[in-house]
This record gives sequence, structure tokens and C-alpha cells, in this order.
Amino acid sequence: MDRDNQTRVTEFLLLGLSGQSEQEEILSGLFLWMYLVTIIGNFLIFLAINCDSQLHTPMYFFLATLSCVDICSSSVTIPKMLVNHILGSRSISYAECMTQMYFFITFTNMDGFLLSVMAYDRYVAICSPLHYTMIMRPKLCVLLVAVSWLITNLHALLHTLLIVQLTFCSNNTLHHFFCDPYSILKLSCSDTFINDLVVFTEGGLIFLTPFTCITVSYAYIFSQVLKFPSIQGIRKALSTCGSHLTVVSLFYGAILGVYMHPSSSYSTQDMVATVIFTVVTPLVNPFIYSLRNCDMQRALGKLILQRLVLLRS
Repeated sequence: MDRDNQTRVTEFLLLGLSGQSEQEEILSGLFLWMYLVTIIGNFLIFLAINCDSQLHTPMYFFLATLSCVDICSSSVTIPKMLVNHILGSRSISYAECMTQMYFFITFTNMDGFLLSVMAYDRYVAICSPLHYTMIMRPKLCVLLVAVSWLITNLHALLHTLLIVQLTFCSNNTLHHFFCDPYSILKLSCSDTFINDLVVFTEGGLIFLTPFTCITVSYAYIFSQVLKFPSIQGIRKALSTCGSHLTVVSLFYGAILGVYMHPSSSYSTQDMVATVIFTVVTPLVNPFIYSLRNCDMQRALGKLILQRLVLLRS
């Protein structure tokens, strides 16, 4: 296309999930409910862990951090969609779109890194229980989270800087409810070969590093568990891994379905998969970790009881 016929895009239009006003009304109500449950559920998990001294362990430190990331992750995408629906608008400015995309990439990848750190924590707890406190020191836990933050922010910055170099023509309509990187790349008039190449190389490395850590950790865990003499011992060892494996399967299954192919082939099915790890996973995390964990149930019950006593007094 001739550059003279191009216009500088100052905003994008978000069509939502369906693009039809009647369906968007229902979907907005559903997303509002899911967002409120996500915020309340993850905030309760965070409060329960911080208020209960018995939960001041590496595993629950990582879980509290994951809850914070899930709150931030949901808050990056859903509120803008709800505000636009209330105002009867579909627009998002170019600057807002790039900012939303940056934080979306950061928090999504931070979820993956935290899940890998939690897998490593379970590996140490099951395979080296006598050395657990010596290996998983508070300084190491903080360092693992800090390094994860650094890597994910640099990763998001790289992809955001590459996208802002692209040229966008008169078509500024995004068939999505937020500024998804692949949806934006699909609109560009420029050649996105470099962007796709970086996604498959650097992006693939960022994806595979935590995924490989999780896979290797559980390979060692299962090999160790199979050596246990009793079925009861096996069940006890795996009881703390069930919740984590459920979240990992949900999160990485959706990620693989969306971002492991070129941006040009992005489709409606990919949008549905995106909803799973941007909306559904943060929503179900509190339930998965609390319903299968007696310590979390006790801490949540204690927290709610304390708040009820305060309200009555």
C-alpha cells in the first residue's frame, strides 16, 4: 500500500467477543460477575495467607503472589471492556492500547513463571524434604519472584517496542475485548515477519523455560513418589500437587492453543482460548487452591470469623 494513502491510527475499536450488541449485553454482565468473584476470591486468599502465621511458608508466599498477579491480570483487560459498555463506546486510544498490551504480556507470563517456581517448590518439598528449609530460604523465594518480574517486564517491553514500530492503516477495528498482541499484528499494514520471528524465538524461550521447569519438576516428583511403600503415602505426597497441576493444565493448554502459530492465522477459536487464561484461570484459581487445601480452608474460615466478630462489635 502506498504510504500516502495511510492514515495514522490514534485509536482502536474493540468489537468485543461477539460484535453484536444483544450478546455483548449478556457477556458484559457475565464478565462483571466473573471479575468481582476473581477480585474477591484472590484478595481473600492473599489476606488469609498474610494473616495466618502458619501459612508463612514458601508455597503460600508464591500462592499469595499468584493471587496478586491474577488480580492485576484481570484488571488490565476487563474494566476497560465494562467501562466501554457502560459508556456505549468501543474506542481505546493508541497509547492505552499499547499500555494494556504491555501489562497483559507481563502478567500473563508472570503467571507462567510463578507456576514454574511453585512446581520447583513442590519438587524440593517431596524429593528433598530434609533440606527443604535450607534450600527454600526466604531470600531465595524473594529472588525467584524478583527475577521473574524482571524477565517478564523486559519480555513485554521488547514486544511492545516492536509493535509500536509497525504502521497501521485506516482499518483500526479489533475483533476482541482487549488489545491482544496477535489481533493488533493482524491489523498492521507493515510486514510482521520480525514480530512473528521474535514470538517464535524469544517468546518461545520465555514460554518453554517455565514449562520445561514444571515438566522436569513433576518428572522427578512422580519418580520419587513411585518409590513410596504405601498408597496412602503416594496420595499424601500428591495431595499438594493436584491443585497446581489443574491450574497448569488449564493455563498452558489455552496458551498453546493461541500463541504457538503465526499471527495471520488468528481466529475466533483463539479468542475463546484467550478468555480461558485471561478471565477463567484467575477466576478458578482461588477455588482450586482453597477447596483442595485444608490449611487454606482453615485460614479462610478463621479470617471470615474474625471479620464477622469485628462487624458485630
